[in-house]
Amino acid sequence: MKHYKNNKDYDVIDIVKDYNLNFNTGNVIKYVIRAGVKSKDTHIQDLEKAINYLNREIKYLKQYGRKPKETN
Repeated sequence: MKHYKNNKDYDVIDIVKDYNLNFNTGNVIKYVIRAGVKSKDTHIQDLEKAINYLNREIKYLKQYGRKPKETN
């Protein structure tokens, strides 16, 4: 999408794949990097979404003591 262009040879999804991040941690990175890019009005909301995914990951790790298995 045009509003996510970073003028680089890679995108956030490439970083997530390179580091083999699961869904939750991948979304943390995605929301932090893209916070406020689409709209300055959603900067705080984007960071709150990152916190939400981080809290989900922490809860999972506390419950199961390991990373969630990847599906892809």
